[in-house]
Amino acid sequence: MGQLIILLIKEIYYPILAAVGIPANLMTIIAISRGNCGLSKCISTYMIAMATADLLVLIVNAMVHYIFSYHCPHSFLNHTPVCKFIVYMGNAMIGMSVWFTVPFTFDRFIIICSQKFKTKFCTQRTATLVISLICILIFIKNVPVFFAYEPEQVINTLWWGCRANLAFFSSPFGVACSWIDSIWRLWLPFTSIVLFNSLTVRHVLMASRARRGLRGHNSENRSDCEMESRRKSIILLFTVSGSFILLWLTANVSFLTTRLTNTTYYRGDRSTPSYIATETGAMMKYLSSCSNTCIYSATQRKFREEIRKVLNSPWTLIKRLFKSETKLIQNSFYFSV
Repeated sequence: MGQLIILLIKEIYYPILAAVGIPANLMTIIAISRGNCGLSKCISTYMIAMATADLLVLIVNAMVHYIFSYHCPHSFLNHTPVCKFIVYMGNAMIGMSVWFTVPFTFDRFIIICSQKFKTKFCTQRTATLVISLICILIFIKNVPVFFAYEPEQVINTLWWGCRANLAFFSSPFGVACSWIDSIWRLWLPFTSIVLFNSLTVRHVLMASRARRGLRGHNSENRSDCEMESRRKSIILLFTVSGSFILLWLTANVSFLTTRLTNTTYYRGDRSTPSYIATETGAMMKYLSSCSNTCIYSATQRKFREEIRKVLNSPWTLIKRLFKSETKLIQNSFYFSV
């Protein structure tokens, strides 16, 4: 019964996720790229990178893997080399989606807590360099994925399907790769985000107390532009990193429990709690790939305005074309008369 329920949920969940998340991330990329959201070039670069990684996660994992490959079992997508490449790209995109959140959090930490260092680190050039280095490292780190999967069957000398290689995952190298992947993709980013957020909160609380003391009793009710700017930065920081932690928490816990209890869901019974927990964690972590657009819309007024402009731009273009066509017809009629 549990197997049927989880399969039914996946059948419904991933098409809806792709249908909602892909347009949302596309609109986010376009809106931020226009440069009218009131964000610095540095933070805009990180946000565009995060949205791009989330978009690719939804395309590769949700659309190609969970929808096309699953529903078209005899297509070229299920040739073993293509299947391995899809798994490789899916893991790489997830890694980028995770790790782009870390420099975003660190950038907010530097801007709020270090006025001296922010002029050197918080630049568009540094952001581009950091993003490029992360991409290179992730592509290199995921090379063992090609050895971790094997064909499910051979038909007319062609390799079909893609399943986990138990010999690889049970070997010392495979176990080491699995733990390194978990630390790299889950625990190290989690620890970094929590650490930077804690230091940011500590600094803001101390700065707020000192600032209220310096301003004095008579000016306590006056508006403080600097504190207001910090407040907006903290809201954006905490909502993005907080949603990331919450949505990835199930995947982290399920991975840790299956490893500590020496259980695995590879080619296992789909009704076992480990399989259900793993698939639930996967659905939650993929949901994080379309949550940032909602967060930006809820916390950034100028971003909402840009989204409205992006949504209205096709209608504006149609109106302009219609008006120009009407004027052309009127002019043609005038000259013919």
